[in-house]
Amino acid sequence: MRAPSLYRRKTSLLSRYATDLGRLISRTKAENALRAAAIESALASKAKSAFLATMTHELRTPLNAIIGFSELLAQADKVAIPQAQSVEYAEHIARAGHNLLGIVSDVLDVSRIESGALKLDRREADLNDVIDGAVEIVRPAIAQKNQILEVKIAPGLPYAEIDTSRIRKVIGNLLSNANKFTPDGGRIVLVATTESSRDLTIAIADTGIGMTEEQIAQALKPFAQVQSSYNRHQEGTGLGLTISKALIELHGGRMVISSTPDVGTMVAFTLPLAALDPTAIRNQPKSFLFRKAS
Repeated sequence: MRAPSLYRRKTSLLSRYATDLGRLISRTKAENALRAAAIESALASKAKSAFLATMTHELRTPLNAIIGFSELLAQADKVAIPQAQSVEYAEHIARAGHNLLGIVSDVLDVSRIESGALKLDRREADLNDVIDGAVEIVRPAIAQKNQILEVKIAPGLPYAEIDTSRIRKVIGNLLSNANKFTPDGGRIVLVATTESSRDLTIAIADTGIGMTEEQIAQALKPFAQVQSSYNRHQEGTGLGLTISKALIELHGGRMVISSTPDVGTMVAFTLPLAALDPTAIRNQPKSFLFRKAS
């Protein structure tokens, strides 16, 4: 028995509406996908432009110094250059070379982190020595700005299995940032404690310019620098916090930043460390100040 014609017409209309709706949904999804791809491409292009602009400036500065002072030394056979001045030129070249090496290393680290190719070289390490090494690197810059640096290490920090150079770099980056964005005569405090037999916490606080929540998010982006009247002339690729956070997370830890504008910033990270030898510890805590000689 055939279905009534009215029923067939309703069924036909419903089928047509369903088909049209399906096509509309498919077209909308395709348009959204194209729009998302266009946005992603624009963001990638913007990031690439920011990368090139930053790298052009950061690479040219040390390269110009190396080339300039090298050319001056190369003229020693034509123009008499005092020994003291030659030594000064050589020091400028060495400083620029180390700066250039640091920039290249940071860029390579970011590339390895993003590709998942960065591997940790975990070895037994004395955390006291790791902290001391990072402090000694930044000590001259802190003294130059007549800042006070106080280091407080809790007694009994265990030997632990970490990538020594990576953790030293993290601490050095954080101390360098504190030094850079703290005015002359400011105060920087580093505290290292063990919350339990398996956890290490290191916090670095300063009395610097501070940041808002939006500025913290900006500072964690690769090649970004927080814009302010204080730091617009500061050098740097803006990779320090990005690399530090990634290295801590590779160790299984986490990093948190708390900051208040015109008050200061505190960056703290924890590492889930297993003591390899609980008896191999230093029992004496450290607390000492560094200040530029008057």
